[in-house]
Formats: sequence, structure tokens, C-alpha cells
Amino acid sequence: MTEESEKTEGAAAPAPEVPAEPAEADDALALAQREAADARDRALRALAELENYRRRADKERQDTAKYAVAAFARDVLPVVDNLRRGLDTVTADARKAEPGLDALAAGVELTERELLTAFERHGIVKVDPKGEAFDPNLHQAMMEIEDPSVAPGTVVQVMQAGYTLHDRLLRPALVGVAKGGTADAGDKPKPVQAPIANEDLSNPTASDGDKND
Repeated sequence: MTEESEKTEGAAAPAPEVPAEPAEADDALALAQREAADARDRALRALAELENYRRRADKERQDTAKYAVAAFARDVLPVVDNLRRGLDTVTADARKAEPGLDALAAGVELTERELLTAFERHGIVKVDPKGEAFDPNLHQAMMEIEDPSVAPGTVVQVMQAGYTLHDRLLRPALVGVAKGGTADAGDKPKPVQAPIANEDLSNPTASDGDKND
């Protein structure tokens, strides 16, 4: 036997690889699964937040377009009020007696109708609640009036019509409400305090969730 062979035989054999303990492998797998679940949960939360942000942004854009006319409408409402006040001062007898006055009143009526029609095209609706039950969400009670012919709480006088813009109140109707009972000749209307659900339309992006309304 040669010296080289003896050296080869005398060399120590390499140590065999020791397999990982089963418990350690299970722990590593469980850790990886937890990390994967956490990553998936974070991704789902991020997607949900992004979707919520997108919905809020869409609603704000819609509200801005929907209620953008509010400030302009408020400025025009007194014009409509004055047209109606002018018409109310002209009696039917005066119109019959004066053809020119009748023609003028007819023109004012036509102007009023066209304005109200234009309002409705943009979601602005007149609130004229005479004969209806008092609604604090739409009406502002200015006085109580003795009127035994109707149920208490009925609107018996409208001092100024109100208006809504889509689903929001643009301006409450100013009304007199029946008190009920027997009216005496010396009775005078009494002021009434009532809540008004008058939403601030100067900030059209305020959603129902931020107030809702």
C-alpha cells in the first residue's frame, strides 16, 4: 500500500448533514403563514380605505354640482317674492276695469311662472303649505292664530313661501299656525317659537354623514 493510499484511508469522512428538527420547521412555516396573513390584511385595509376615499370624492363632486346653484337661488328668491307681492296688490276688479293693468299683471304672472319653471329644472321647488300640517323641517312659525275651523297645528297663513333645493331646505316658509279653540274678537296673533331644519348650503360638500344631513 502506498503512502498516498494510507493518507486517503486515514482521512476522516465528512460529517453527514443533520436534518432540521420537525418542530423548528413547523415554527418557521407558522411564522411565514402569519406574515402572509398580516400582509393580506394590510392590503385589504388599504384597498378598503382607497375605495372609501373614492366614494367620498365622488359624493363631494356630485354635491358640489348639485348644490352649486344655492347661493344664486337665494339671491333670486326676493325677485320672485316681489313679483308675487306686486300681483297680490292688483285686485280682480281693478284688472277688469283697466285693460292695460290687466295686460301688465298677465305679463308679471308669465314672468313668475317662467322663473318657477326654471327653478324646478334645477331642483328648486316652492313650499307654499297653506292648509297643511305645520312641519318644523320646512316651515318657520311666526305666530299662532285662533281658528276653530281647522285642527290645531294647521298652517292657515303663509307670509312668505319657502323653497327646497333637491333634498335640502333652501329657505323655510314663514307661516301662521292655527291655535285652535274659540277665537275672541280681541285676540291677537301670538309669536311661536319653532325649530327650523335649515341646512347651510353655503358648504355643499358637507355630506349627510358629517352633520345628516
